[in-house]
Amino acid sequence: MSVVFVPKKQRGKAQINQEVIQRLLDENDQLVRCITEYLQKGRATECVQYQQILHRNIVYLGTIADASPDVAPAVAVHSHL
Repeated sequence: MSVVFVPKKQRGKAQINQEVIQRLLDENDQLVRCITEYLQKGRATECVQYQQILHRNIVYLGTIADASPDVAPAVAVHSHL
């Protein structure tokens, strides 16, 4: 389980700040590296737990982003037709 997530009894009391977000991003980077390493070694079944944590972290970060409309996106995406 991710070290960033708060126990149920403390949920709703946690402050979301740049440090928490950066810890999640750092953890995601490590998870992706670990998943890649396992896949390269042909050990896909062993990386499933890391994929689940990565998915949860990404969903959580998306939820934070959706709940923060006053924060401008860091990267603008433009489509070229």
